[in-house]
Amino acid sequence: MRIVAKIGTSSITDSSGAIDQSMVRSLCSQVSSLRNAGHEVIVVSSGAVAGGVAALGMTERPSDTLTLQALSAVGQSRLMSVYNAELATHKLVGAQVLLVPNDFVDRNQYLHARETLTRLLSLGCVPIINENDAIASDEIRYGDNDRIAALVAHSVSADVLVLLTDIDGLYTADPQRDASATLIQRVDADDELLSVRAGVSAGDRGSGGMASKLAAARIASWSGVRTVIARARREQALVDAVNESPTVGTTFTAHDRRLTARKLWIAFAAQARGTVLVDDGARDALTSRGVSLLHAGVAEVRGDFEAGDTVDVASMSGDVFARGLVGVSAVQARAGAGKKSSELPDGVSHEVVHRDDLIVF
Repeated sequence: MRIVAKIGTSSITDSSGAIDQSMVRSLCSQVSSLRNAGHEVIVVSSGAVAGGVAALGMTERPSDTLTLQALSAVGQSRLMSVYNAELATHKLVGAQVLLVPNDFVDRNQYLHARETLTRLLSLGCVPIINENDAIASDEIRYGDNDRIAALVAHSVSADVLVLLTDIDGLYTADPQRDASATLIQRVDADDELLSVRAGVSAGDRGSGGMASKLAAARIASWSGVRTVIARARREQALVDAVNESPTVGTTFTAHDRRLTARKLWIAFAAQARGTVLVDDGARDALTSRGVSLLHAGVAEVRGDFEAGDTVDVASMSGDVFARGLVGVSAVQARAGAGKKSSELPDGVSHEVVHRDDLIVF
């Protein structure tokens, strides 16, 4: 079995923001147990920025990008040092892999990253992945490792994605605000919970929250990957999640309909350059009949994009229900909005998004 385990900043650091070596020790021990059972494990670990804050004696996390990048550079080496030391006690070798969004957006980079990770696993290494915050800007960074973990799970064809966090799983309400909130043990692939925004936010030391974990679970589900959200500090949380223990966290089942690698890349890895709003008739046709999006159904065009870019497709209320590779530029889409194909100038594609390049969620 191939496993991707992601641990968040709030779980891998202590109250002062320093890297919690005992937590890393526990995680590495579980990785060793899984390896001894014949499984392959990739770890996606946050904590670099928080580690840098503690190393430099700062009392709070800064908010400006340049300082955060510098802190990431300071903390990442310390984070890997702790991982390497703990993995070595189990005769395992860690391998640092720093990724940026372009590694998933650019097809060649995407394939190179996948090949590198696969090769590391074949060599018996434990890849330790983090976003390369030291060089990523606000405009091009993901900002949390949940989506990166899900995209990695897809790229390496993982069997299970485990998101280790500071709460037990997904609740019916925010347990920090509602004492009656209860843990949801299972969410099916088509459940509406996968498309709602959860109220549990990240703490001061992290950048993700429950909403980002639901988004990650959705990506993994469409990749055919089972996902578990569990409390990192629960004893043997990772091992139990992999072994499908009913007492650990919230399990999100894999979708029966698996998107092809190309469509998954369009849907979840590529960055949308704009949004095309369509009328109700076009939405019904796209969702029920699997047709291409024509100019006649376009009501509004937002953003600046060229043919071949990725765009979101939304209803008139702004709800995104599809994504695809656009066949025209934003200028052409605006000029052709609401027009019949016979009314378009010569040389302009009749299809705003071809059905083969369209993913309806």
